Amino acid sequence: MENLGYYNGKFGLLEEMTVPMLDRVCYFGDGVYDATYSRNHKIFALDEHIERFYNSAGLLGIKIPHSKEQVKEILKEMVLKVDSGEQFVYWQITRGTGMRNHAFPGDEVPANLWIMLKPLNIKDMSKKLKLITLEDTRFLHCNIKTLNLLPSVIAAQKTEEAGCQEAVFHRCDRVTECAHSNVSIIKDGVLKTAPTDNLILPGIARAHLIKMCKAFNIPVDETAFTLKELMEADEIIVTSSGQFCMATSEIDGKPVGGKAPELVKKLQAALLNEFLEETNAD
Repeated sequence: MENLGYYNGKFGLLEEMTVPMLDRVCYFGDGVYDATYSRNHKIFALDEHIERFYNSAGLLGIKIPHSKEQVKEILKEMVLKVDSGEQFVYWQITRGTGMRNHAFPGDEVPANLWIMLKPLNIKDMSKKLKLITLEDTRFLHCNIKTLNLLPSVIAAQKTEEAGCQEAVFHRCDRVTECAHSNVSIIKDGVLKTAPTDNLILPGIARAHLIKMCKAFNIPVDETAFTLKELMEADEIIVTSSGQFCMATSEIDGKPVGGKAPELVKKLQAALLNEFLEETNAD
């Protein structure tokens, strides 16, 4: 199959899948999601993504009707059904199906598990990104990977209209994260990245970047940084599941970064190698 959808045990081509109109996702966006990539039909960093998935669900009081091991096995079985070994692997849980009511349904209403797979490769890290900055007007629980993504959708549209690839959010002068990525900076050989408080998503790729810096004895400073620090950084790095360590060349039309290219290349090579090793064919 070229792609694959799954809904509560039923699966088929994405173009042919349907879901109930009364699924709470349709009127409340009531659910959480996670995503990663597979290569050679092996899912990268699956344990870490599952942990974040269950943490997000728990923070919203959504009870997933499967164990972590059961969800992992479903995902592993699903990726084998898609022809391409290199896939974008996306899954979400929604708070059940029922007549529209703001209050949660009772425990007798089970949550709904969705899975969506499509062929997709990770990003080419040799290319540099162009960014824009936007005031962060999202709610105060950005640490939950909720399905309520309208602010990020609007930011993505503004980014595309500006001819850029990503938007950097800030609350007053504090940089938080990007519309669908984490952002970190390198200054004087130190990686600086925002703390994992309620204003940013604890990115899996961000965690791998920190781990790799520590392996190379690169100091890591997990404290908030400002727009001024962002613009004056030696390098600006954007991380997400499909782009492990992307450097930046421009923000709001102004040239930035490019002052520590060898350090960036070293991290990119190590992170790519980690991905290739974990997803290597047996």
